[in-house]
Amino acid sequence: MGSRVVTEKPVQGFDGLWNISFGFFGIQIGFALQNANMSRIFQTLGGSLDDLSYLWVAAPLTGLLIQPIIGHYSDRTWTRFGRRRPYFFAGAVLAALALFVMPEARVLWLAAVTLWVLDASINVAMEPFRAFVGDMLRKDQHTAGYALQTMFIGVGAVVGSIFPFVLGHLGVSGDALSGVPDTVRYSFWFGGAALLLAVLWTIGNTKEYSPDQMAAFADRDEVAMQPVRALATRSFGRSLAWIAAGVAVIVAVPELALQKEVYLLGALLVAYGAASIAAIRLARGNNPDNALSAIVGDFAGMPLVMKRLALAQFFSWSALFIMWIFTTPVVAQYMYGSSDPTSAAYNAGGDWVGVLFAVYNAVAAVAALLILPRLAARIGRVKTHIACLLCGAAGFASFLVVRDPMLLILSEIGVGIAWASILAMPYAILASSLPQAKLGIYMGLFNVFIVIPQLLVATVMGSVLKAFFPTEPIWTMAFAAIVLGIAALAMLRVPETKDGVS
Repeated sequence: MGSRVVTEKPVQGFDGLWNISFGFFGIQIGFALQNANMSRIFQTLGGSLDDLSYLWVAAPLTGLLIQPIIGHYSDRTWTRFGRRRPYFFAGAVLAALALFVMPEARVLWLAAVTLWVLDASINVAMEPFRAFVGDMLRKDQHTAGYALQTMFIGVGAVVGSIFPFVLGHLGVSGDALSGVPDTVRYSFWFGGAALLLAVLWTIGNTKEYSPDQMAAFADRDEVAMQPVRALATRSFGRSLAWIAAGVAVIVAVPELALQKEVYLLGALLVAYGAASIAAIRLARGNNPDNALSAIVGDFAGMPLVMKRLALAQFFSWSALFIMWIFTTPVVAQYMYGSSDPTSAAYNAGGDWVGVLFAVYNAVAAVAALLILPRLAARIGRVKTHIACLLCGAAGFASFLVVRDPMLLILSEIGVGIAWASILAMPYAILASSLPQAKLGIYMGLFNVFIVIPQLLVATVMGSVLKAFFPTEPIWTMAFAAIVLGIAALAMLRVPETKDGVS
């Protein structure tokens, strides 16, 4: 085999960095509108509180399935429109349509189906953006690229979250007696337009590198079929172990009186075991180059740095989901003196939580732009991430002693710094450590370690709370602080990178 001349990608200026990630701003507006308002829409259409967890399961489950598939195919897509950009466009169009249709739903089942379409479409548009940054930037620009993307995530989250509130103060009706309030309806329409226009901006102002250029940029041997060949040599033992673990979880639900949502976790374990058996059989057959074998093979053969980052990611997102689920009852009970969801004090606490969440997203946007790149250049990406995670752990721990709602703004500053780093540093480290040809699939598989914590927290944490401190939700914040500290410890095993070189 002849040697290949290795070239380097050109340095992107600020305009280039902006254009590469601007589409994420629109995507995050749509995502924030979904997160902040879907429960309200479901309840307006007759959904009960008990139904909400089942209706919301669409988000993590859709991401778990869609992102690895889109990552796999976007790695292998080469058209005159680009490699990742066709997926941006398709996902953005479908997500915008879903955002326009959602507030017009008049029955619960239609809203639920539209949520699935919306979440699937957002995932189709969102997943390739992570790989797109790695495709377009030199390794020494990965930190800046993912930091700017995180800034767009923070700003988009703030805009999407507060837009119904702003419309209400501008005189738009928030009356839900005749259906979805106008404040929510107009916000979804705005979000759909913003999402589509932002993604079109990125599509129209970027040009992806050709396959030949990407091959010239590569600085390591990248054998696409290697994980599939390794998979073909595996026995079915591990697959059967996954199935057995899933069956054990399913059996334990009634025996231990766990929440019914835990059945989903067991079903996912069984499904993965069955999928891996099928993937091994296909890898041994006449058509080894198939999507299932490639995805399972890549998951089973993740690079060491990705496995170590995945552990830190698992604990980081466990803490985040605890925060998103339990902050409102904690603030309402301990800062506003009410645990009754129908009381004025409880709802005042809920309103303040909305402000606190806007604060940490705003802090994340500022930290990503002004702090992370400079700190990473000085002490390295891994140490930067550790420091930021510890700031978040301190923020969560402060909930145990703070009783003045205003002082919680200081707590959220720590959380916002951690949030900025969680959205930027792991991806910058990954993009600099993985084969360019497989950035899409590995970024999609990395999402598994975001989804699994969500499912565990949504299911197991409720049982833990009920069993050990049913009337003291404040201890969930202590648990969040501990697991974020564990995430920081896990990062000690991740090798440092310098200028993107492991």
